[in-house]
Amino acid sequence: MDPVPVVIPETQYALSGDVHVAYRVWGDGPYDIVLVPPLFFSILHQGHVPYTLAGFERLSSHARVITFDKRGTGGSDPVAGAPSLEERMDDVRAVMDATRSSCAALLGVADGGAMSILFAATYPERTFGLALFRAKPRYVWAPDFPWAPTRQAYEQETERLVQERLLTDAERLEGERRRAAARGYLDEVPGSVDEYRLWARLSRLAAPPGTVRALRRMNMEIDVRDVLASVRVPTLLMYRPPDFPDAAETQDGTMARYMAERIPVGARLAEITEDQFFVTDVLPHLIDFLGDAWSARDRTGREQRVLATVLFTDIVGASERAAELGDRAWRDLLGQHHAAVRRQLVRFRGVEIDTAGDGFFASFDGPARAISCACAVVETVRELGIEVRAGLHTGECEVIDGKVAGIAVHTGARVAAQAQPGEVLVSRTVKDLVAGSGLAFQDRGQYELKGIPGEWRLYAVDTSSEIDRERPALAGD
Repeated sequence: MDPVPVVIPETQYALSGDVHVAYRVWGDGPYDIVLVPPLFFSILHQGHVPYTLAGFERLSSHARVITFDKRGTGGSDPVAGAPSLEERMDDVRAVMDATRSSCAALLGVADGGAMSILFAATYPERTFGLALFRAKPRYVWAPDFPWAPTRQAYEQETERLVQERLLTDAERLEGERRRAAARGYLDEVPGSVDEYRLWARLSRLAAPPGTVRALRRMNMEIDVRDVLASVRVPTLLMYRPPDFPDAAETQDGTMARYMAERIPVGARLAEITEDQFFVTDVLPHLIDFLGDAWSARDRTGREQRVLATVLFTDIVGASERAAELGDRAWRDLLGQHHAAVRRQLVRFRGVEIDTAGDGFFASFDGPARAISCACAVVETVRELGIEVRAGLHTGECEVIDGKVAGIAVHTGARVAAQAQPGEVLVSRTVKDLVAGSGLAFQDRGQYELKGIPGEWRLYAVDTSSEIDRERPALAGD
């Protein structure tokens, strides 16, 4: 009897803001897995590369597997420039909504890892497990992160990858063979130009040269190290052994252990020695882990702590202005101020937590949206003859009766207290998380925040930086 041919799922589209995100759904298992892909991978590969097809066939026998192309790559809509981490995270949510997936495990591969970490911390109620393969919380060197390449070395590798895409298939294969021979793993390279041509063609379709450059430069700005402490879902960190090709250069094991030490719920570590993802020893680790995570899920407990961005605003010189105007005129002006702020909160999907006199306290599920809202508030109320100051911080918050609380909230209030009239001031964590958003910042130096341990570096949003404030919430409208 002839074998039953594998049916490639239909490509469908989820709307994330104004971008169509291409996705496919494999299988119909007891739980959902969302594959957050690496830079050079696309759903276009799934029906043409034999070991990839076999891997998805096997994985989908255990779970419903949701795969998608990140915006700007593969079958998804092209976008101008490099999308921010927040926009890419919103694409995950849009695809989950389109497939009616209320809760899933995220499988983040390579540069899909950072957005998976951010999603799991921000939406713990929609994430029952987090599995990462060759993921990094940061891509370039820092004094407290010495394992990563320097910015110069990373840029050089980016240009090599860009130039490689401009070569013929035969030239690319020969280059791969030379590099493999120098590293001692020639057997890992496909044996013929025909075999390599297929992979090269699909990789070009997934990410052409300009996209490779833009996305790698965006990755160079990513830093989610502060988010690791907010990951409270079961986590599996898979990495290559030191003697595996490229593993020594990318410090796979060091990166995995670094993250495991900073994830408070504890994380499993798994060394992956085979090359073909899903087909060999990745799958047993993954299935065992996800089965345990699904069985032990307790969404109620995890929903009590989330990663959120808090915004505080207050009117500058409110007491003096109230005395100048008188009670009735001041109440009228304050009413106009409140209405203006609330319009912007609705526009940028903020949640009003409290209003104390002339100030607002709100929370957001994305730092770029929070900054956009703060900038819009500053501009809008200025038309009323009012100056406000605004401060933002992103951190793990406790959720009590639907409202966020905790040290992150106090930190946001202290940041706002340091802001100058008409200024939007943010913590370093906020700045790090909006890489690729088009926002620019001015370093305001180190501060001691009252009642908050340590010193804090704060940044003022450069309001002349390019930010599209006409676009409302990124997804889920």
